[in-house]
Amino acid sequence: MKLITCIEQEAARLTEAGVSFGHGTATAFDEAVWLALWRLGLPLDALDEHAQQDLTHDQQAQIAALVDERITSRKPAAYLTREAWLQGVPFYVDERAIVPRSFIAELIADASIDPWLSEATTEVLDLCTGNGSLAVLAALAWPEIRVDAIDLSPEALEVARINVDKHGLQDRIRLLQGDGLAPAAGKVYDLILCNPPYVNSASMAALPAEYQAEPELALAGGADGMDFVRGLLAQAPAHLSEDGVLVLEIGNERPFFEAAFPSLAVAWMDTSSGADQVCLITREALLLEQTAATPGQEEQ
Repeated sequence: MKLITCIEQEAARLTEAGVSFGHGTATAFDEAVWLALWRLGLPLDALDEHAQQDLTHDQQAQIAALVDERITSRKPAAYLTREAWLQGVPFYVDERAIVPRSFIAELIADASIDPWLSEATTEVLDLCTGNGSLAVLAALAWPEIRVDAIDLSPEALEVARINVDKHGLQDRIRLLQGDGLAPAAGKVYDLILCNPPYVNSASMAALPAEYQAEPELALAGGADGMDFVRGLLAQAPAHLSEDGVLVLEIGNERPFFEAAFPSLAVAWMDTSSGADQVCLITREALLLEQTAATPGQEEQ
């Protein structure tokens, strides 16, 4: 059997089984390509080169067994392969951390954030770092910066440590454990990146099994998804330099975000999923929001 034929058969099985995607792939065919090429030890972008390769019966059986595990476990493929990719950069991942898929990675890669930075930008924070992928991408994109990466989960930070070491960034990325901005006490940043838990309660209850396989701590944002965000926006000005900015991902929760912060001025950033997934907020806008929320209070 040719590799491409095997992939088409396995894609049909994934479709028939009704598995859910969104952890690196969007279709059954792409998921089958990932699983098959990974099992064969081939580069994940090498399908065209190997599509007509003849598979042995043993190779076919190994691919089928991996697809069986994907179907029966309902775990994201990244947990089965222990590998995820963001903007062409490989990362280790397992069940201790959410599968990395932040749209902020696109904004780092395509330089959309760069106009808000300057030569004075030296300190960056990746808040809710998970497996450390955004911290690593930031350090790779901006060689002059230092990055703090914070997460509440000690287990997630164990995974982040693997990725920091994997990319040789131990001297530029510092991992900190704690709740929100608490570990950053007294520290000021020029840029804060944050992909927080923002899924509202109704959506959490309806999540497919693949998403339920991820740490709930990294997803659940309370009734309207904004529990963590409220605290972050209140505390962020104290941790931003004068021209500092916050880049915040809120996924499909823009209506809840705008309901919670109706007067907050933000810049919505263009991503492959549209201009309503990630916003950029200046320190000045955050201070104005605080003033509006507490009339008569002077800027600090």
